[in-house]
Amino acid sequence: MRQPPFASLSTALAALGTALGFLAVQLRTDGYEQYVESVATASVVMLTTASLTVVSWVRYRQMSSD
Repeated sequence: MRQPPFASLSTALAALGTALGFLAVQLRTDGYEQYVESVATASVVMLTTASLTVVSWVRYRQMSSD
């Protein structure tokens, strides 16, 4: 059975979350305050999803080793 692509998925989600975080900072610097909250929220959602993907990966490895 092939292992699901947890590593690439969590890496991509973390990269997207980081990029959105930098975008939120840049938007605040440039004066686009009305967009900062939604972009920052999307960043937090992406980073949280990446963390949950890592937790799922660990649990998958524990189940497959039993």
